[in-house]
Amino acid sequence: MYLGTDERIQYLIPGMSLYVNRMRMRVGFLVMVTDRHVTLLACSRWSLHRPKQIWERLPRSTELGPLEIHPSLGPVLSVGGIDMEIDEEYVSAVRAANLEIGDDALPEDPYPGG
Repeated sequence: MYLGTDERIQYLIPGMSLYVNRMRMRVGFLVMVTDRHVTLLACSRWSLHRPKQIWERLPRSTELGPLEIHPSLGPVLSVGGIDMEIDEEYVSAVRAANLEIGDDALPEDPYPGG
């Protein structure tokens, strides 16, 4: 239902929305990055483990982000009109997924100015 024939999941990033299309709304989302697509799966308010529907399907060439690290909120990822809080452990997955679509891209320096 969520995957095409022979489509493989490369990254799965859970998050809780802050805003959905500029409206304040707390809903669980999964960003599923496969070898063919970036798919936003909407979950319920209470569970990030059971997707309810496909919110949006984007081409694999779509860059995830922007990714902003806020001192009070932590990492905030924007994808397809959704701003969501993610755990710090998934920041490297976002950066790796973005690296895979670029030819000569280098990862963002985790210690800028240092």
